Amino acid sequence: MSQLATHDLTVRFGGHVAVNGVTCSFEPGTLTAIVGPNGAGKTTYFNLISGQLKATSGTVTLGGRDLSSESASQRTRAGLGRAFQLTNLFPRLSVLENVRLAVQAAREGKHLRGLNLWSVWSDHAGLVARADQILAETAMKEKEHELVANLPHGDQRKLEVALLMALEPQVYMFDEPTAGMNHAEAPVILDLIRKLKADRSKIILLVEHKMDVVRELADRIIVLHNGSLVADGEPAQVIASPIVQEAYLGVAATREPA
Repeated sequence: MSQLATHDLTVRFGGHVAVNGVTCSFEPGTLTAIVGPNGAGKTTYFNLISGQLKATSGTVTLGGRDLSSESASQRTRAGLGRAFQLTNLFPRLSVLENVRLAVQAAREGKHLRGLNLWSVWSDHAGLVARADQILAETAMKEKEHELVANLPHGDQRKLEVALLMALEPQVYMFDEPTAGMNHAEAPVILDLIRKLKADRSKIILLVEHKMDVVRELADRIIVLHNGSLVADGEPAQVIASPIVQEAYLGVAATREPA
C-alpha cells in the first residue's frame, strides 16, 4: 500500500507565500482532515498535490513515485482522485453515462496517452454493470437516466463521489464535500465518505471547515495557518491545542493567572 507525501512543498504568488514548506505524509487506512482559517492555504495545498497548481519548490510523491513534474491528468492515472468544491461533470450526458465513462477511463487509462473519456466510450456489459453497482452504492440508481444538468446540487455532489469511486484511486481528495448542501443532503455525502473509509487500503484527505464533520470522520487533523503546517495529531488533541483555538476557532487561548 502506497504512502502519499509532500516534502517542503511551497508555492509563491509574487511576494506572497501561499503554502510554505509543508512536509507531511499520509498513510493508507487513515482519513486526514486539513483545517485552518480562511486563507490558510488548505485548497492551495490540495491544488499542489493534485496538480492543478505547479509548486515553486518541493515534491509530491505517491508510493515513492515523484509526481512533482506531472500534470493533473497524469496524477489522476497515478492514483490521485480529486473532488472539487464546484462539480466537474458532463452536464449534457445522463447520470449513467457519466459513471460509465469514468469506469471505462479507469480500466483503459493505463494504456492511453491521455485521460480522454470521450475516446474510450463503450457499451460493454461489464462497464455498465460496474456503473450500475456504483450508482446503487451512491443511492443514484433511480436517477441513472436523468441528464446531469437537471440534477439538484446535492445529487450532483453525490454523482461526483460516484465518478471518483469509478476511477478507483489510491487517494480520495475531498474539498468541502458538503459545501452548498442543505441539512437533508449533507448526511448522504458523509455516509459515502464513511463507506470509502472502511477500505483500509485507501488514503482519504478532507478539507473541511465544519468541525462537527471533522470530529466525526477524521482519524487525524493537520492545521494550516498562513500557509504553514502548525499542528498535526489526533482530533481531540489538535482541536484542544491553544494554537488551533486561537488561529482556527478564533478563541483566545486560556492562560493561567500570574
